[in-house]
Amino acid sequence: MIEIKNLSKSFGDKKVFSDANVTVETGSICGLVGINGAGKSTLLRIISGVMTADAGTVTYDGEPVYENEKVKSKIFFLPDDPYYDTSVTGEKLKKFYSVFYPFDTGVFDYYVGKFSLNVNKPIRNFSKGMKRQTFISAALACKPGYLFLDEAFDGLDPLARLEFKRGLIELQETGTTIIIASHSLRELEDICDSFILIDDASVKVSGKIDKALSNIFKLQLAFKDNVTPEMLPFKYVSAEVSGRVITVVARGDIEEIKAKTEKMNPVIMEEIPMDLEDLFIEEVRERGYLK
Repeated sequence: MIEIKNLSKSFGDKKVFSDANVTVETGSICGLVGINGAGKSTLLRIISGVMTADAGTVTYDGEPVYENEKVKSKIFFLPDDPYYDTSVTGEKLKKFYSVFYPFDTGVFDYYVGKFSLNVNKPIRNFSKGMKRQTFISAALACKPGYLFLDEAFDGLDPLARLEFKRGLIELQETGTTIIIASHSLRELEDICDSFILIDDASVKVSGKIDKALSNIFKLQLAFKDNVTPEMLPFKYVSAEVSGRVITVVARGDIEEIKAKTEKMNPVIMEEIPMDLEDLFIEEVRERGYLK
């Protein structure tokens, strides 16, 4: 289990985190979400031990990550733009990581084959997507205890994304804890069982996705007469009006809210499924970023 306690980090006058706290369960696939500049990349660097925090602790099953080679040896961090020597090929990358990780050559060869990559060609000559595929192949083959990915799906075509997701799920089944930062929330929802929402220098919401979605819902309502959102018999997070149709997002006991709304004799009352992207939008809306 990864525990982040009272984490603070600033760059000059810019405060990235202030007293942030969050826990990531062992063996989970956790989606790290937030608006641009919220600090997703910084958080991944801190928890992987690449960057130090100004204050607070990051521990793995009680052991600190900083200056702890035992813990760091279990971590594989793939940044958005990984560094590599201009002469590096896929074959050289395989040999390099084999020194530090229980590298599975069969897994690496499988994925570079699936991605149709030439392992003898310098990576510098690859497109962005092909570079990403090469490092993804290496990350999956390293079989780390903890895998952290920054913008993991960026530059991947649909087939490559599918293969990558399959690999992540197979890795999770062996006990690996995975944290993925991505702008593509729909991609995250396909494979993540938990999430962390960071905003305004702190962790605002975290936990299991299904539990978070169980406490928020969307209703589409239509009335014979003109009804404004303010007339609804419950508190809501957001509401959109189109003619006599109101689409409203609310929290609480949906059955209780439906019972109250029935007394207004709606022509239509339909629950609309919500996903991780909807949840993110509403969380951001509640904090004043969307009107």
